[in-house]
Amino acid sequence: MRILLTNDDGIYAPGLAALEQELRHLGTVDVVAPAVEQSGVGHSITFLSPLICKEVFDGARRRGWAVEGSPADCVKIGIFEFCEQRPDLVVSGINGGLNVGINVLYSGTVAAAIEGAFFGIPSVAVSLEYNEHPQFAKAARIARQVIEQLLARRDEQSTLFNLNIPTTALQQEPELRVVPMGIERYGEHFIKRVDPKGRPYYWATNDPPPRPGAAETDLTAIAQGCITLTPLQYDMTRHPALDSMRKWNLKLLGPEPSFD
Repeated sequence: MRILLTNDDGIYAPGLAALEQELRHLGTVDVVAPAVEQSGVGHSITFLSPLICKEVFDGARRRGWAVEGSPADCVKIGIFEFCEQRPDLVVSGINGGLNVGINVLYSGTVAAAIEGAFFGIPSVAVSLEYNEHPQFAKAARIARQVIEQLLARRDEQSTLFNLNIPTTALQQEPELRVVPMGIERYGEHFIKRVDPKGRPYYWATNDPPPRPGAAETDLTAIAQGCITLTPLQYDMTRHPALDSMRKWNLKLLGPEPSFD
């Protein structure tokens, strides 16, 4: 098996190294990751400037490629330029911080997995709750166990998965739950300040924090200390609305009259 590994924390991130070590038990690992941290860039890609790429070595061993671009860039160029053969699996992580709820929409980690799924390759985003002393090695072992089971059991329609590991799950017998992503709104507040030149600026506080609803989601399961696994899709079409709107008989009235 050939595995393309990336992240959004940068090629020197400890979470990437821990996951690389575990994934080597499954096959050959090609590392193509951002040269610097790209957290929160979502699914941005680089097309107005060249992508600078550099081989990175760990002693005499070639570690992989550092790309001066986004996580999505790394997956795209990794598939078509740096992998000796088409990857059988794309893994993104381990991210230092959870990617649950609407954070999935902003996450560079998840975007990299989405990019892999675009090409029909099974893809998994892996994130660990932020901690001053993260246990990436233990989280990587858990991630490998989950990935092995996904590869053995998934159907052809399931190619994109989001795995999140809370810190408490590493301190006890972990429980894995398959849940949908939460869609509770948050992050509505900003602090307004003035810089030394008298210009106002605003700093997002992420308040209020998301409040889990009644239904079980990744947010509620994480709050209970469970590891969460969510199947995702990148088709953003709302198909029930599509069928309904086709019956609206919407029409254009023709060109506006010219008064020239």
